[in-house]
Amino acid sequence: MERMTTAQAVVGTLRRNGIDTIYCLPGVQNDPFFDALYDNTNAIRPIHARHEQGCAYMALGAAMATGKPQVYAVVPGPGFLNTTAALSTAYACNAPVMALSGQIPLGLVGRNLGQLHELPDQLSIMRGLTKWSARIKGAAEAPGLVNDAFRIMRSGRPRPVGLECSMDTWARKATVAMPPDGASPDIVPVDEDAVEAAAKLLGNAKRPLICVGGGALHAGEALRAVAEALQAPVMAARMGHGAIDCRHPLSINSLAGHKFWANADVVLAVGTRLMTQLAQWGVDSDLKIIRVDTDPEEIVRQRAPDIGIVGDSALVLKALAEQLGKHNAKRADRGEEVREVKAKVMASIDGLRPQLDYLEAIRAALPEDGIFVDELTQVGYVARLAYKTYRPRTFITTGYQGTLGWGYATGLGVKIAMPDTPVLSINGDGGFLFTANEMATAAQHNIPLVAVVFADGAFGNVKRIQQDQFSNRTIATDLKNPNFVKMAESFGVEGMRAHSPAELKTTIEKAFTRKAPVLIEVPVGQMPDPWKHVALGRARK
Repeated sequence: MERMTTAQAVVGTLRRNGIDTIYCLPGVQNDPFFDALYDNTNAIRPIHARHEQGCAYMALGAAMATGKPQVYAVVPGPGFLNTTAALSTAYACNAPVMALSGQIPLGLVGRNLGQLHELPDQLSIMRGLTKWSARIKGAAEAPGLVNDAFRIMRSGRPRPVGLECSMDTWARKATVAMPPDGASPDIVPVDEDAVEAAAKLLGNAKRPLICVGGGALHAGEALRAVAEALQAPVMAARMGHGAIDCRHPLSINSLAGHKFWANADVVLAVGTRLMTQLAQWGVDSDLKIIRVDTDPEEIVRQRAPDIGIVGDSALVLKALAEQLGKHNAKRADRGEEVREVKAKVMASIDGLRPQLDYLEAIRAALPEDGIFVDELTQVGYVARLAYKTYRPRTFITTGYQGTLGWGYATGLGVKIAMPDTPVLSINGDGGFLFTANEMATAAQHNIPLVAVVFADGAFGNVKRIQQDQFSNRTIATDLKNPNFVKMAESFGVEGMRAHSPAELKTTIEKAFTRKAPVLIEVPVGQMPDPWKHVALGRARK
């Protein structure tokens, strides 16, 4: 038992939960919190950004790259609201991010008196964008609430959580019982009966297919064992890139997955919403589906599967691999069949050559463990189909939220969390300016992120839709760009320029030697439409 302020109790509990970095912007409602943080900077470093959205995107990038909880701290009202695009993306991407927000004086919350940064109901907004949120009302309850947040964040389906604390609560003292350790997640036991039923169904399948999402990123070894036992192609959804090495003979992209879905008799879906397949590719009575997910609601959200298994994918797949030994039929090697389908579908997108060429250049310049941060760009859309991902958590993407402009600031967070790993962020000229101000953060903290900006002078995707579907009635899509190289240099970031895929490869390689933030501008023209290859139609009647 020790007498301390609420701020000290919160900071101490963050330390116990392994937090070593806080992405933040200080302000009057959080002054006592930052004073407490000052005494702990030997354990928790503050990375201060130039905009609250930068704080939240950096926390998101760090969480997605590591799979570990991350924290950002901002003032209430407009400060918190500035983070909500990142917070909603964390929710979509199942990222363990904690939003820590200040609040107006506790006794004035909800009275609508016009206090600085007052919102009608900030906590309700926070609860709508997180798995769980609460208000800290005093020092004595602070450690328990912080530990609750971490336990809930990490239990089952990981998603963001939120805590708010009033400006007059931070400095209040009480006798506090600090927890000896951080919170542990709740573990769901493996349903052995359901696993055995799944093993029997899969063991007798003639054309099994495995679909994986972000919930399978940590289950690679068991995933490979199950796939090889079944000789089942493994299709990674966008969030699942890297769950299995794309060079594995059974690894396929969504284009090939569409082909195999048409004739599959049993699908094993692991850690994926399976939304595109169920809603667009089609399901019929000849297809049996097995779902593995930590979220029981997700398993039945669109359609009840034939078998649903709630649990951690690594534990479930390990148990499934063991059970398959009892029930699996003799399997012929399907490597050649998979190779033929992959070659055919890749030939079908050869017309996307400008994007493919740039992706090949990036892949050649990044080492195997290098991390690629996706964006809503013409190159990014094709990356969903064609970027070669070798390891888990090396393809960072927005998932279904599709958050334009997240790329640069998110890439900074990835690089901060993975200082010894090369990290590259791709951006369009439209989205890049959403967070280009964070080049100041990159320079101040010497964050050696390499960012590529493909500049076509337009919101290219929207402009092409207007041209193709609305009789070339283009509106609000042309852009007046700065000289990105000079802009970067004005922030203290080295600027480079590349005019071709080959030049981009050598420029990226050069940039990685700098050990400092670098921006590479790539002037481009209008690129071929990728959407007919991304948004595929029905595969089954």
